[in-house]
Amino acid sequence: MKKIFAKIHLWLSVPLGLVITVVCLSGAVLVFEGEITRALHPELYRVAVPADVRPLRPSQLADRIGGQMPDSLHLVSLQLSARSDEPCMAAFRETGRRQLSVDPYTGAVNGWIESPAFFGTVRKLHRWLLDPPPSKGEKSVGKAIVGVSTLALVLILVSGLILWIPRSRKALRNRLKVSYSDGRRFWHDCHVSLGFYATLLLLVMALTGLTWSFGWYRTAAYALFGGSQQTVAAQGNTLRKADSDSRQSRERSGERNTGREHDGTQAETEARPFDYAVWDDVLGQLTTHCTAYKTITLTRTEAQVARQSAMRRIDRATFDPRSGRLAEIARYEETPRQQRLRGWFYALHTGTWGGIWTKILYFLAALIGASLPLTGYWLWWRRRTKKRKTHLAAVSRC
Repeated sequence: MKKIFAKIHLWLSVPLGLVITVVCLSGAVLVFEGEITRALHPELYRVAVPADVRPLRPSQLADRIGGQMPDSLHLVSLQLSARSDEPCMAAFRETGRRQLSVDPYTGAVNGWIESPAFFGTVRKLHRWLLDPPPSKGEKSVGKAIVGVSTLALVLILVSGLILWIPRSRKALRNRLKVSYSDGRRFWHDCHVSLGFYATLLLLVMALTGLTWSFGWYRTAAYALFGGSQQTVAAQGNTLRKADSDSRQSRERSGERNTGREHDGTQAETEARPFDYAVWDDVLGQLTTHCTAYKTITLTRTEAQVARQSAMRRIDRATFDPRSGRLAEIARYEETPRQQRLRGWFYALHTGTWGGIWTKILYFLAALIGASLPLTGYWLWWRRRTKKRKTHLAAVSRC
């Protein structure tokens, strides 16, 4: 039986090993993207906390932001942090996902929050081998290769784990440690022993990452954890609408609804100015209901309360855009399971579910995963060379 798994392990690794190395290595780089970005631009993510000074109200922040930005930009959301040393983030209808860092005590603009181009390139390499699909959800050659390689990685890891199983206690001790005394033994142990320690996390990364590669796999995985197969696609659209990159469409939708309620004309609705003093009332009510939170994001029709959790737990509150009176608070626990699965899978794939310690473990596991094909190639080549030498020696004796 082990011979069969050995062939599966070898003949999947040989053609796809380099792709697996690229995917794992780029994934290791992305683990600490947030921490590296903050370290490169600390002035955008930290503010000085003045003594005996309270943060400005949302309406005051909106006025000061408006005085510093062009009239062509329309403020649509404001994200307020529970930490006193963190800035607030402003988003505009015309800037898409870009956010503006603002000092919550003075209203001074710190600058635009932008991910370095390096990480954007690494992300394209990790997900699509620099061949992104024309639009979200569509196919590309790079996306297909990454998906097939990730699926093969699952089989490689499972077959490797079966091949790792020792036959004696002495062999078990040898397979749990890395020997540094012999160069040949060192590379063998790096492949066998380190591969064993990284297998579980690599399997988690691969199994969750496949949800972004294949629609059929995503549907089956969501259904396995309680999401209805018939509603997965619809819920995915709802989740994408709730993400920050759909803030623009959400705001326009809210304005159209308000316009139909009053006069039924979209033109008058879009021209009507929004009273940002409403946000002051909404924030006061939310801080009363939610005493512990990470951030509160205010839009013109909805407020999102992110909890102190690595699993992207968000409560959503709707309010009257004229009076600021809260209409309904949808708790995270009350949302359908299929709406929560995407956040769970993302946290499990990236290692954010346990904070900095799981990130470190994921980083090390991804590095080991990148090295396994390389050490495997070396072991395979050495074995072939040894067989060839043995064969030539036998022929020469004849």
